[in-house]
Amino acid sequence: MGVPVAPGRLPFLGHSVEMVRRRHEFTSSLRDHGEVVRIDLGPLTTFFVTSPRLSHQVLVTDGPKFRKGAMFDKFRPYLGNGLVLSDGAWHLRQRRMIQPAFHRERIAHYAGAMTRAASALTASWTPGEVRVVEDDMQGLAVTVVGEALFSTELGQRVIAEVRRSVFVVIKQGMVRALSPSFVEKLPLPGNREFDRAIARMRAIVLEVIANRRAEGTPDHGDLLSMLLLAQDESGDGMTDQQTYDEVLTLLTAGIETTALALAWAFHEVARRPDVEERLVAEVDEVLGGRPVTFADVPRLRYAAAVVSEVLRKYPVWILMRRAVAPVDLDGVELPAGAEVIVSPHALHHDPASFPDPHRFDPDRWLSPPAPVPRGAYIPFAAGSRQCLGNVFAQTEVVITLATVLSRWRLVPVPGKPVRTKFTSAAYPSGLLMTAVPR
Repeated sequence: MGVPVAPGRLPFLGHSVEMVRRRHEFTSSLRDHGEVVRIDLGPLTTFFVTSPRLSHQVLVTDGPKFRKGAMFDKFRPYLGNGLVLSDGAWHLRQRRMIQPAFHRERIAHYAGAMTRAASALTASWTPGEVRVVEDDMQGLAVTVVGEALFSTELGQRVIAEVRRSVFVVIKQGMVRALSPSFVEKLPLPGNREFDRAIARMRAIVLEVIANRRAEGTPDHGDLLSMLLLAQDESGDGMTDQQTYDEVLTLLTAGIETTALALAWAFHEVARRPDVEERLVAEVDEVLGGRPVTFADVPRLRYAAAVVSEVLRKYPVWILMRRAVAPVDLDGVELPAGAEVIVSPHALHHDPASFPDPHRFDPDRWLSPPAPVPRGAYIPFAAGSRQCLGNVFAQTEVVITLATVLSRWRLVPVPGKPVRTKFTSAAYPSGLLMTAVPR
């Protein structure tokens, strides 16, 4: 069966310009051309899957026939071979070693850090103060993940460096992933900024690992302790390099999603007084004026629906997979080595799965008119590659929403519309809101 080629292809560059310039608009338009559409990223031919059922096939049903794709190859020299980038038996080994760090009892422990960080942030606000919300939420996400990873005094230096460097790594890393390989070798300001940020983070994380080794790796109750103490079925632990790779993975993957979800959540809630009123009523009923705990999270059902809707509307843009065996995608025969792209954003905005997809509607998760098709909602991917930190992230967003809304309203600043910037997802830029005490 022939595969339609997406419009807008340029000589040599292929669809790279369309992908970088039009992003969501371009990838969402591909469903009009079929369930499998060819797009070329420079000389690299890829196959873009537009339907939930074929996305589910790639990520879950035929998941063992796929490995991480070309986009992830671009990250590996800089971010190492951590859980997000590794494949095959090595990925399974690392996943089994890391999984206990995200069991329910450990997340209950981390929830205390989430509540403390959110409380400290809101305690720093003054009535009538205008806050740059995306900066606040990025700083909060760095603090929470940093404290969960590093609980010692030296860990505070790591958190400071992460705050300085991690968003440079995320932003410039995505530019590299979508650009021809020669671009990363050019003496461009973005390339130099990226290289310096990676070098700084590597130096400080390896210093912390060396200090923990010198202590005899006691359990400090943090994620780093669990990484250093973890053993595989043969009784082997992780080397310093393997530990570093996993730390960097947890930092980059664990900060961006949560920071974005929080910033967009406050933006959307402020635009919907009815949503804000229901959220505040639920928070007051469940908490009764006390700080939120992990035990409260299951009772904050409307807050959880708000989080689900934020993750639907503002997910990761694209995922890539590489076939390691021939795959039949509804009559399209892909050979081993074929590169496949799935877009959570495009799937989450498909009106066939989510009526009126651009409307922010938490109720679609409380009383959905029809079950969401498999493969239509994948904010944390799916199958064996589903993000281990999904419950951590959702818990953090619910706890932060409850903490902030128990004390404050965040009101948009008139005449200051939020802009959107793009990396692996949509970032709010210039999200100015006034802190008003309740």
